[in-house]
Amino acid sequence: MQQSESVRRAIEELGTELGPAMMEGMLAIFNEEQNAMAEKYPAIATDLAYGEHDRHRLDIYGPHSLIASDSEKPTAGLPVLIFAHGGGFLKGDKGDESRWYNACVGRMAAERNMLGVVINYRLAPEFTWPSGGEDLAKVVTWLKENVADWGGNPEKLFLIGTSAGANHVATYNQLYPQQQEVRGLLFLSGLYGVTPLDDRDTHYYGEPALYPNRMALPSLVSCPLPLFIACSEHDPQRFQQEWMGLVQQRLTVQHKQDRTLVLSGHNHYSIAGHLGTSDTRLADEIMTYINARLT
Repeated sequence: MQQSESVRRAIEELGTELGPAMMEGMLAIFNEEQNAMAEKYPAIATDLAYGEHDRHRLDIYGPHSLIASDSEKPTAGLPVLIFAHGGGFLKGDKGDESRWYNACVGRMAAERNMLGVVINYRLAPEFTWPSGGEDLAKVVTWLKENVADWGGNPEKLFLIGTSAGANHVATYNQLYPQQQEVRGLLFLSGLYGVTPLDDRDTHYYGEPALYPNRMALPSLVSCPLPLFIACSEHDPQRFQQEWMGLVQQRLTVQHKQDRTLVLSGHNHYSIAGHLGTSDTRLADEIMTYINARLT
């Protein structure tokens, strides 16, 4: 379904400046739909440890067909969508039954007959580059060993991140450019190295002089996997420049177009925060990309 005109106008009125006002406005717009989604698709597992740190925790969401009795083990072998939240490297979490933001991506996956895995990861400034990519590697290793117990197929893993989470997906690819554990990489409004480092981002990447060797752009441009790359109409300009630069450089080097999208009527927070609502345009595009990688 398309976005309603009232939601389009409400998102537009929030502008492009990131901060509490935009976040609170976005949450208010989608609260009703997302709270209903939370009731419809509760987590089938919560706070599973994929590593030794307190932040190494994940929740799993699945379709109703996986809700079995305690004596039964799921055998569906579903594709697995692993979501890394945003938060400027400094904050954010996977959400829960009462806080739908970020958890909504896992519920969207469940609604689309996939397993949705929503993770926490270690945060800056205590943990710096490349900790996000390392944490995603831990998640992938844990899922390869355990996801079949929850109805997922360990050979059908996909990584998706928004904002800082997209950076961590990019860093995962940077650290493991020859990996074959993940079938696809999806990026929502991330920073890849097209534009200069922002002061806030130094909490994670370190001094600007270090950034040329730490940014993920070269490894993304050369990545042999087809990518899914999206940003939003009301993203701050920097994120749109990052989207455009990555898409252009990929096209120049790979000589073929990735699946790309500028999502109209959304902003930096709602690009992930609306997933699971009646506006299915992005979810449809994500599924088209995943299905193509599975054929």
